[in-house]
Amino acid sequence: MSVKHSLIVPCYNEEGNVENFLKETVEAMKGYTDSYEIIFVNDGSKDTTPKKLRQIFNENKDVRIKVINFSRNFGKEAAMYTGFTQAVGEYITIIDADLQQDPKYAVEMARILDSDPDCDMVAAYQAHRKEGKALSKGKHTFYKTISKMSGIDFISDASDFRTLRKCVADTIVALPEYHRFSKGIFSWVGYNTVSIPYEVRDRENGETKWNLKKLIAYAIEGIMAYTDKPLKLPLYLGAILLVISVVFGIIGLLAPYYGIISAVLFAGSLVLICQGISGAYLGKVHTQVKDRPIFISKEILSYEDNQESDN
Repeated sequence: MSVKHSLIVPCYNEEGNVENFLKETVEAMKGYTDSYEIIFVNDGSKDTTPKKLRQIFNENKDVRIKVINFSRNFGKEAAMYTGFTQAVGEYITIIDADLQQDPKYAVEMARILDSDPDCDMVAAYQAHRKEGKALSKGKHTFYKTISKMSGIDFISDASDFRTLRKCVADTIVALPEYHRFSKGIFSWVGYNTVSIPYEVRDRENGETKWNLKKLIAYAIEGIMAYTDKPLKLPLYLGAILLVISVVFGIIGLLAPYYGIISAVLFAGSLVLICQGISGAYLGKVHTQVKDRPIFISKEILSYEDNQESDN
């Protein structure tokens, strides 16, 4: 059975949104295609999201719905990867369940792929950011920095909200890394990408899953995933330390105790920083070589099983 469009919907504590998301998606797809599937990936939610998804699955047999319930929280990256492994559509869209990303844009992106056979992926970026200037500036600086460090062209304002052809998804699934940074993967695999603006809606229910701590951790994850230049910091810091040591040596001629203590403390801090960077990279390697699965499915519900039972 051929499917035109697959929508991957990562869910974490979205009990108040999944029902409305389904309704709006069904409405948005009218007039475009009736050959689509919606893949809800429940990322170990702590609320009643699993119950809501089972209810949706059981009460909407006329809609192609898949529900994958993780055994625990593995993160959005794992949820997106899982969706790629399950999607069978010619086009595949990643979209959040909170309705801040309107399903109508999924149709708009699909139509761009329809009209341009040379385009492989359409990435949506926020036309008007509702976040603070400091956070917006920080994100822009991060993407500019990681682009220079990695040699890969990162689209600074593009989100995970995008539509891509099945061949792109297959390429992404073939990448074996455990620590996944999808924005980097989307850029690294290449393919012709078009960017379009979209208006972010207010969240209808629940709370945002992002905070400053998570954004910083996400930025560090991205840098470590796509460049090894931080590993070269000891070389640069060593050269700087050599110069500083000479300066402290001169100062020590006038105040010996001050010069010795300051030099030792400074040198020690540099050693710890360098060890920390090396240790973080080794930690990534340690996790990768274990070859553990990116996700574990506790339960999978699929419209395909319903069709088989009807035959």
